[in-house]
Formats: sequence, C-alpha cells, structure tokens
Amino acid sequence: TPDVCSAKDAVDGQTTLLQIKNRYNNIELPSVNIVDLRYELIRGNKSFLSLNLQDEIEQNLKNGEQTILFLNRRGFSTFVSCRKCGFVATCPECDIALTYHKYTETLKCHYCGYEIKNFVTCPKCESKYIRYFGMGTQKVEDELKKLFPDASVIRMDNDTTRQKFAHQKILDKFRDEKIDILVGTQMITKGLDFPNVSLVGVLAADMMLYHDDFRATEKTFQLITQVCGRAGRGEKRGRAVIQTYCPDHWVIDCAKEQDYRNFYKKEILLRKKLLYPPYSDIVCVIVSGEKPNEVKSVITEITKNVKELVQKQGKLYNVMGPSPAPITKINNCFRWRVLIKCNADDGVLDVLRECVINRKDEDVSVSLDINPNSVL
Repeated sequence: TPDVCSAKDAVDGQTTLLQIKNRYNNIELPSVNIVDLRYELIRGNKSFLSLNLQDEIEQNLKNGEQTILFLNRRGFSTFVSCRKCGFVATCPECDIALTYHKYTETLKCHYCGYEIKNFVTCPKCESKYIRYFGMGTQKVEDELKKLFPDASVIRMDNDTTRQKFAHQKILDKFRDEKIDILVGTQMITKGLDFPNVSLVGVLAADMMLYHDDFRATEKTFQLITQVCGRAGRGEKRGRAVIQTYCPDHWVIDCAKEQDYRNFYKKEILLRKKLLYPPYSDIVCVIVSGEKPNEVKSVITEITKNVKELVQKQGKLYNVMGPSPAPITKINNCFRWRVLIKCNADDGVLDVLRECVINRKDEDVSVSLDINPNSVL
C-alpha cells in the first residue's frame, strides 16, 4: 500500500516497481464482509458491534481462535455533554472537546495534554444529565467485557503504551497467553504476525474517510487493507468484517478486494483534476499566537504579499485562504493558515522566504511546511 506519490514515481519509471502479487506461501487472503451500520438500529442493535461481527467473535471464542478489532480513536468517549443545557467539556487552551477516559475518570486534551477530573454534574447548569458521546478504544474494551464476559481482552493504544517496552509486552502477552481479543488503534494495523488470529474487525471505517485532508482516502485504504491482512496468516483462512455507514464508497470496495491497482487509478485521476500532489506541491503557512486579531492581521498581510509577488512573476499558483485552521486554537495559541498549490522547485520558496521567513514578529509564530503529513 504505497502512498500515491511514490506509486506515481514507479509508474513513470523514476523508481523501480517491485510487486508482491501473492501472500507468503500462497496463503489465501481473508474473506471480507462489509456491514452497513445504517441497518443495525433497525434490527434493534444499539451496540457498536454489528450483529454479524458479534456472531463472528462468538465463533472465534468457541474455536479457540484470536480476534483483532481496530478503531482509530483512543479514550472512552469522544466528548462529554450535558443533555439539559448542551454544555460540552472543552479544553481551555485548545479549540477541541476533551476526551473522556473512564479508567482514570479524567477528561483529557489529546493536543496539549490538559487534564481534569471528570464531572458528575454540569458545571454550567448543575444538571446530573451528563452523557458520553462517541466511542474510543477504552469504550470498546469495556463493552466487549459485557458482551463476552468469559473472553480475555487487551488494549493497545497511546494510553497503554507509554511505558518503556510496553508495545512488546502487550504483543507478547497477546501471543503467549492466547488473549482472545486485541483492541487497538493504528499501531496494530501493520507488521503483526499471529497465526492464531483468524478474525479482524474494522469498527468505524468512516471515521478516517472524511477528515479535512486530501490524503484521507489514501490513509483509509492503507489502514483497512493492512489491518485486514493481520487475519489468516497461519493455516486457518482469515475473515474480516468492515463496519461502515458508506458501504458503497469506492475506497471501501477497493480495500475489501485489497485492490491497490484500482484504488490508484481512481485516486490519481482525482489528484490530477484537483491539482493535489503529485501534480503539485502544497505549501502550508500557519501563523499562531495568543492575540487572535494580530494572528489574523499577520496571515492576511502574508497572503496579500504572496499574491502580489506571484502576480508579478506570472506564476500559476493557487493561493487558498487565509482562513482559521481546522483546529483554531492549540495550547492557548490561535491559528490561521493559508495553503498554496504550486511547484516547490519553481521559485515559490524564494517568494515565501521573502514574505514569511524574514518576518520578525515577536508576538506571533510563523511556520512553513511543504507537503505536510497533516494540514490540521
């Protein structure tokens, strides 16, 4: 599952194309079943596990086989809210909701590390109608123990792997003690080789698909394909269940078939039409500071100067913004950004150096990133 830019280089002959067309020892790929979550409520199922996946886990438990469940979000719930007044617990230093962690009874910010004890009454209206929305790996682990009380469950995410050698200890325990179910984030999707794992469940494929990032489809395909490949690596044929609200999405279909060639053909056409890498470079300029008006003023001035210099040089740059960053405040700093689609080798860095790098604003920070991994 190479990234699209690397695949384009191989297709164009700039790098060598090496293909692995079969699994090691010609083992069959896992059979994949896509479950439409829209019908689970109609069937009376309010669990995050579809009835189909529950049946598959039950079958594995009876056969003494192991299961891996993948959810790319840690914590217990994605946010905590009051059902009476609508209050949502947010980080005072970042523009993001706090995540509830049940085992420590805390609310945490996953960006700046801010942490408070969970509240049982609303800080705004003192109501006791507190509700936990969304799900994370902690909630999955908790629910599994209720649905399958006799099953052993272990969790692997950033919260359980902070200590030295914690990754290896968890994997060793999963293998040596034959733990029934491993729940984890994307750190469990690659490189794991457990012959007794015959079932993989992708709990929320849509969670990765609609991020504010042009690589969202690529990352979704990679993660689903990789984690499904953890099943059936021994003598037993593997099975995978992909739960989604968009079962007809072409990326989900390509991931089901492990069809990188078809995924690449469709994705590269979209990239070309929208002028995303590899058909351009994306330069992200972010201005941050504690004074929102000054941050906005600086990013507006930078954008104006970039557009003027681009116009003088006759370059075909696409300048998008300025606008507030998707996460508008992190660690008490307000953030604005401008995105520039361009050819990084075509003098754009000289333009940006003049507009950005030589600035000496004491109250704001200006960062410049070429083809960043994230534009959040």
